Amino acid sequence: MDDNITAGETTFPFIEMGTSFIIGLAVGFFLKKFFKFMLLILGLGLVVLFYLESKGTIHIDGKIIESSVSTGVDSFQSMVTMAKDRLSKMSLSSTAGAMAGFFAGIKYG
Repeated sequence: MDDNITAGETTFPFIEMGTSFIIGLAVGFFLKKFFKFMLLILGLGLVVLFYLESKGTIHIDGKIIESSVSTGVDSFQSMVTMAKDRLSKMSLSSTAGAMAGFFAGIKYG
């Protein structure tokens, strides 16, 4: 055991939290990582499309891209709303822990 850690202290502070906090943490962490991954894929796809357009290989209609991105954003927002609604339906004592875990997952994800 590390000499700098006291008897009641762990290296992972979230392990000491309740089950609802861990569930909220996992959901928030997943949503943030998923959003980052989708932005990476979207950015890569747009760069490839713009490069192909600059070479004259394809023609891109900006309105189609805007509507596709808008549809994706709406889908992500509905997924976040669904997760927040589900976490808020937990019993009253665990709702606060779940929501705190959700926001901690978003922050640390």
